[in-house]
Amino acid sequence: MNQMTDHAVDSLQDEERQPCEIWTRVMGYHRPVSSFNTGKKGEFYERVYFAEEASLAA
Repeated sequence: MNQMTDHAVDSLQDEERQPCEIWTRVMGYHRPVSSFNTGKKGEFYERVYFAEEASLAA
């Protein structure tokens, strides 16, 4: 990064920041996690992400 970008990020105060909204795909369409009920939010945060390795059978 250049100094101008670093300075701009460092100079933001908490009240100048905006929250990042997280969206996820549910049953074929996208929804914001903030609209989930308590149980669904819990399921979302318990998800385990993985990276699939390339197949050797190719």
